Amino acid sequence: MRGTPAETPASCPVLIMGAGSVGCYVGGCLQAAGVPVDFVGRPRVLDGLRQHGLRVTDLDGADRRIPADSLRLHEQVPAGGAHALVLLCVKSPATAAAARELAERLPLGTVVLSMQNGLRNAEVASAAAPGLRLVPGMVPYNIAELAPGHVHRGTDGHLAARHDATLAAWVPRFNAAGITLDLHADLLPLQWGKLLLNLNNPVNALSGLPLLAQLLDAGHRRQFAALMQEALGVLSAAGIHPAQLTSLPWPWLVRVLRLPTPLFRVIAARMLRVDKLARSSMADDLALGRPTEIDALSGEVVRLAKSVGAQAPLNEAITARVRALQA
Repeated sequence: MRGTPAETPASCPVLIMGAGSVGCYVGGCLQAAGVPVDFVGRPRVLDGLRQHGLRVTDLDGADRRIPADSLRLHEQVPAGGAHALVLLCVKSPATAAAARELAERLPLGTVVLSMQNGLRNAEVASAAAPGLRLVPGMVPYNIAELAPGHVHRGTDGHLAARHDATLAAWVPRFNAAGITLDLHADLLPLQWGKLLLNLNNPVNALSGLPLLAQLLDAGHRRQFAALMQEALGVLSAAGIHPAQLTSLPWPWLVRVLRLPTPLFRVIAARMLRVDKLARSSMADDLALGRPTEIDALSGEVVRLAKSVGAQAPLNEAITARVRALQA
């Protein structure tokens, strides 16, 4: 590691570590708003960006386009440069390796905001790179890669992070870029709430359907409800109270998911404000033969169940199914 990091949003670029769907969406919004951004990603994604540039769209009709020659693209973290903020956007299985690479090339104390699914990524990254300042964060919405260089936000929500003095200075920049960032003294209830909603990811991935079509299928929807109800029982046994992330309390949401589809359409109209093109990132990972985040989602429910002497057979079974497809 080198020296000490810059602290001000305007003085140094943002580094996107993991230029996948989330990284390209958040980084693209920031760059379109005038924030300098370095993107680090896999060759497949970078080749698409070099050829097509970056297009960032959403269900509200926004359409931001950044030409290829304006993008700063890297297959490794650029050495010797300081970054005011790093957004860690790699998938959970790649967290430790990405953190070690950051530690080798960035100044001591660089703030790294984990914008990843699951609960433990900031902890894993901090253990792999203790000289960095890891802050847990959460991305609430669905983002899909529709074509090379084109990412699309298909649902609503606000970015969230644990309160940090350096991040507080960034909030106006994120908000101005159209990606509202909320800071919380305790992020864990929100992370568990997001994890409960993400229990639909393996259902969606195994269904082979776009997200909206899958939610309108009673069988798939009830499978999601069963996974969520089981997880809520485990959380209750552990004394954990997840934040409410929808207009309905969690037990009511489970009931609504189990309603017949015509009634579900009416009562869950806000939930169904999902773009027809949206799909889960786990579906993309399975389609591309990449490791999935199943261990950070249903696998996390199974781990918590074992730690409190409970059982989570449904989450355990779907974890095994996705692992088998990965293999």
